[in-house]
Amino acid sequence: MTAFSWLDSEAFTAFGQHILWSDMIGNTIGLIALALGWLRSVWTWPAQFLSGVILVAAYLSADLGGGVGKQLIVIVVALWGWRQWRVRGGSDRAGDGGAVTVRFATWRERGLLIAGTALGTAALGGLFTAFPSLSWSPWQDAYIFVGTLAAMVAQARGLVEFWFAWLLVDVVGVPLAFSSGLAFSGLVYVIYLALVLWGMRDWWLRSRRAGALALGGATA
Repeated sequence: MTAFSWLDSEAFTAFGQHILWSDMIGNTIGLIALALGWLRSVWTWPAQFLSGVILVAAYLSADLGGGVGKQLIVIVVALWGWRQWRVRGGSDRAGDGGAVTVRFATWRERGLLIAGTALGTAALGGLFTAFPSLSWSPWQDAYIFVGTLAAMVAQARGLVEFWFAWLLVDVVGVPLAFSSGLAFSGLVYVIYLALVLWGMRDWWLRSRRAGALALGGATA
């Protein structure tokens, strides 16, 4: 038994669902990370990193290979996102105390995100199908895996579309989490949905405000 083996143990039972410590703690930190992302705080990335590390244990216990892969991607991209926001935050022109400036993606960036997500899902879904031991729900896992990567890349670049990507991931993630026995993950995904809609509105308004300020500065 290791010092962290308790993460795979049951924290409590609610409505007939067994809640694991790893599932509960990892997703609670994930919620904090999403809230920090809404506030455009650079601390969203360390929180996402820690959440990913803990949730690896939860997805391993549920035999969700795609979920494990997703969290490994979260860990790697969180390190990259931390660096990106530390650089971008220093050049904020919106007067928000150094918080990262947000904007809408260009049509080229949107096309790359959509094409990359579609191709990545097809490739990973095919891999999971060919090797069933990697995941018992190959296409859902592949979609969540690649969709999460696309969302985090968009977030690191300060794109409002980051929220749309998370919304599309949640549509599949909520029922999959409940059906896999990760009840707390399912509940958190529902809360994610509310935060995503709220955050989407906030970033949308901020991007328009930043655009108006940039236009005003160009015509001054």
